[in-house]
Amino acid sequence: MSEDEKKKGRRVYAEEGKNLPLAEGDYGFDPLVGHWVIRPPGRHAGGIPHHEIVEHDDGTITVSPSIVLYDVDETTGKMVVWHGYLIRGEWRAV
Repeated sequence: MSEDEKKKGRRVYAEEGKNLPLAEGDYGFDPLVGHWVIRPPGRHAGGIPHHEIVEHDDGTITVSPSIVLYDVDETTGKMVVWHGYLIRGEWRAV
């Protein structure tokens, strides 16, 4: 796997009354929307309200089934799809 296909993510937490601040690779539970929100490397954020989330003792999460996130490439304006996994906080594109 290339560096772009496999990358360690970072769990973030929302401040009370504020939306979850997500940089590339971040993930966390957003209490304002009531579900987990993710931002795979190189993509915009998206919600995963219908996925199963397992929280591990170290604070990382595993998401199942696989994640499919639709996005728009800011340079070309074309639709792009990110498909992959978040396993123990590590992003894995397929």
